[in-house]
Amino acid sequence: MALAMIQGMLRAKVCKATDITASCPEPELLESLRAATSVHVLTSNAEAVSGASVVILCVKPNDVGKALGQAGNELDGKLLLSIVAGQKIATLKALASGARVIRAMPNTAAMVGRSATAYACDDTVSSEDRLVAEAVFSSVGRAYPVGENMLNAVTGLSGSGPAYVYLMIEALSDGGVACGLPRMLALDLAVQTVVGAAEMLAATSEHPAVLREMVTSPAGTTMAGLRELENRGVRSAFIEAVRAAAHRAGELSGE
Repeated sequence: MALAMIQGMLRAKVCKATDITASCPEPELLESLRAATSVHVLTSNAEAVSGASVVILCVKPNDVGKALGQAGNELDGKLLLSIVAGQKIATLKALASGARVIRAMPNTAAMVGRSATAYACDDTVSSEDRLVAEAVFSSVGRAYPVGENMLNAVTGLSGSGPAYVYLMIEALSDGGVACGLPRMLALDLAVQTVVGAAEMLAATSEHPAVLREMVTSPAGTTMAGLRELENRGVRSAFIEAVRAAAHRAGELSGE
């Protein structure tokens, strides 16, 4: 995700490679990042943060305390953008004393510039800080300001959502194979079908039900397929998947 964020910012010209310093305790990862992006790299969090005005925290949840602790007082007065799952603003502010905090939830589609990223701000964040966050997160997709109380639901929907879509594509492909299609052709057809449907929905701004009805002729093939999906509770399964993931996000946040 760090690589995706850096590449997105460079691609969108939010900043130049010379403006970015990346820090990580693993030299091999740093060298790989430097080779891919030409950014400056360090192994010291404190040194990396000392010359920064904006800090993007991109670590595993269990490493948050260690990473922010290493940065220490250098975070005072800085804007901290956290994309760490399950870490609340209050927790981040307690660990990064004096920092202004914006908590965000992107998804893995940031790697291709198609992330859906929701972000929430603490009370000390300025309008200029919000513009910075908007520019950073828009560089890897679309950005949506929300209240922090919505971020667990965002995690369940768009944070975990790519996995649901991959499972759906895999199942559609398997269905094609079951009907006699070659494996790669079935997968390509499934991928293009999902991409095309999503782009059509975005382009028309129609409700999904309207576009679904456009495909569904009375007593036709699509109606037969939809009836089977409804009989097997697919709609309910997707709803409950989002709810379960959102509930788990709340548990990780200590809620």
